[in-house]
Amino acid sequence: MDDRRKRILYRAKLRGMKETDLILGGFAEEFLAGMSDIELDQFETLLEEPDAHIMDWLFNRKPVPAEYDTPIMTRLKDFRLMPPE
Repeated sequence: MDDRRKRILYRAKLRGMKETDLILGGFAEEFLAGMSDIELDQFETLLEEPDAHIMDWLFNRKPVPAEYDTPIMTRLKDFRLMPPE
């Protein structure tokens, strides 16, 4: 894994809120290696947001702002709905 992906994985897994750590970290572990540069940009941008905002968007408590309504957000929402193995 290249340095950029390592940094993103670290940021996704250690957010501060356990629920967000699990969702974002699990998503990163599963999909980060295959992400394009554009997807990496989208995910990094999302990681700049506070956990509370991300959780509101993932659980449809608030609409996703246009700048975060990306294919990565769609994949992240789908990932959140996947049953644990």
